[in-house]
Amino acid sequence: MTTMTSSPGSDALYLLHEGTQYQSYRFLGSHLEEKDAVKGVHFAVWAPNAKQVNVSGSFNGWDGRNHGMTVSDGVWTLFIPELKEGTLYKYEIITSEDDCYLKSDPYAFSSELRPGTASIVTSLEGYDWQDGAWLAGKTSHQFLQQPLLVYEVHLGSWKRKEDGGFYSYGELADELVDYVVAHGFTHIELMPLMEHPLDKSWGYQITGYYSVTSRFGTPQEFMYLVDRCHQKGIGVIMDWVPAHFCKDGHGLARFDGKPLYEYADSRKAEHPTWGTYIFDYGKPEVHSFLISNALFWMDVYHIDGLRVDAVYSMLTLNFDRSEGDCITNNEGGEENLEGIAFLQKLNAVIFARYPNALMMAEDSSSYPGVTKPVEQGGLGFNYKWNLSFTWNTLDYMKKNQEQRSGLEPQLTRSLQQAWDENYILPYAHDEMANPDKSLLGKMSGSDSWQRFANLRVLYAYLIGHPGKKLLFMGSEFGQEQDWDSEAALTWDVLQDCEHQQFQHYVKSLNHFYISEKALWERDYAPEGFEGIDFEDTADGLVLFGRKGEEKEDLLMVCNFKPETHEGYRIGVKELGQYQEVFNSDRPEFGGSGVMNEPAQTAEEWSCQNQPYSIQVTIPPLAAVIFKKNQREG
Repeated sequence: MTTMTSSPGSDALYLLHEGTQYQSYRFLGSHLEEKDAVKGVHFAVWAPNAKQVNVSGSFNGWDGRNHGMTVSDGVWTLFIPELKEGTLYKYEIITSEDDCYLKSDPYAFSSELRPGTASIVTSLEGYDWQDGAWLAGKTSHQFLQQPLLVYEVHLGSWKRKEDGGFYSYGELADELVDYVVAHGFTHIELMPLMEHPLDKSWGYQITGYYSVTSRFGTPQEFMYLVDRCHQKGIGVIMDWVPAHFCKDGHGLARFDGKPLYEYADSRKAEHPTWGTYIFDYGKPEVHSFLISNALFWMDVYHIDGLRVDAVYSMLTLNFDRSEGDCITNNEGGEENLEGIAFLQKLNAVIFARYPNALMMAEDSSSYPGVTKPVEQGGLGFNYKWNLSFTWNTLDYMKKNQEQRSGLEPQLTRSLQQAWDENYILPYAHDEMANPDKSLLGKMSGSDSWQRFANLRVLYAYLIGHPGKKLLFMGSEFGQEQDWDSEAALTWDVLQDCEHQQFQHYVKSLNHFYISEKALWERDYAPEGFEGIDFEDTADGLVLFGRKGEEKEDLLMVCNFKPETHEGYRIGVKELGQYQEVFNSDRPEFGGSGVMNEPAQTAEEWSCQNQPYSIQVTIPPLAAVIFKKNQREG
């Protein structure tokens, strides 16, 4: 990584105040350095409204009166000799009203474990990275044509020790990474690891944007976790929260006695339901803080991409507001023009420096062009979560069989809109937490066999559907309980045969996805998909084809009802042998064993607007995938 610098020069401060200082972490915060042959720590903090700022810490009994900082252009600085790494400190802010309080460093690289709130002098240099091959192998133009199968993880509850304690970053590197590799995922997405005071916030209410949380160890141990992911061929995505921050007194809220990072206008400053402050996207220094932070995780920790949380709340001024509290922008609309401009600027800067970064918008709005390039008027992300897919499919799967008839459009609507954006199809943490139930808990069915069968066909539909994929931890083995962020996943269910078979099914399906280019090579091109007409939607069948660049097309049949269809004809374009290459109803997966063996021979029997057809058996509550035998020409 780039060596950190010391005192900010006039050029650095000019860029900070212009909103284009994209490595502000190199001179703001605390940095070990040597001055006039004396080793110590240089401190720098932006606090333009403060009357005085002092450094207070473990070295001076938390009395900063003898360590007053000097100010230049709104940035306070001080070099304190003989301080060492590990020193605890805060900034003692004297406001214009002569109030005095302690603030954690917004740019601290490490922070105390809660309930402690002090910042810690920390060096991020010296780690010996071993992921050169991974970094060299990443490309800037082909990521959309690659498989992307994400395992979303909350590190605090993936597993816990017998005494209830957390696994460390190092222990997770040795256990979690191998688990992800074995199960066929391509990436890990980590729920927020920036320092936060409340475990129950899941990391989404942050106080230390530059501090990787101390709950699981040190910055160097987190580097090891990322490094080992890369060495094993696994990409790392981090949840990033630029939409809001918590009001805790030691954090960013009213940092120098007045609104600094948040809007000064009280109508724009808060998310009422979340109880958090909103960043002031019109303030250049906030741009420098946030964009520097996004780059920081890539520069320093080799993170491959960011999933940007709550984008919808940044696009409108009236998110989470009652009708009577609505406000408008200068043009009379409800759009947060400053928030939109910030997101465009963020993505433009990220891709200028990291063309192969993954920038994912968690956005539930209908705002157009989320994944369109900034130069074409879009927001500039390269992926958007398709939450409509999530909600519609799960709403369908919750219904019993009598209620499902005729509601197949809930499943297929997303197929018709698959190319509106570069979508990721997520079954993520928000859908698993109390009282929403786990995925398995959402499935309808008269018995456990039907519930597992429903989940198997849903997963197969997810894999076949155009777009990249995301699955929350525990869903791969059929966790039954709602996700509890304060306890480990219920791994003991794997003592049960049904859960073992289901875990084997997901692992097999994931590896099948990776091996078949037709399932991911043309995700974002209509030419990679072919809808197949069928006459009776009451059958609960969804049929479609997936196509790769080469002639290795797949034919996918999903049956969302518990009836077997024997002698069912499916239209195909060519004569030849069509082999069943995947079947969710195989006995080893817990299915009933209705198979199509040997290969099916196409006949000159027109069907579903195709000149030929094959006659197959479709198992109950199952997905079957066919592939033309290329040896037949």
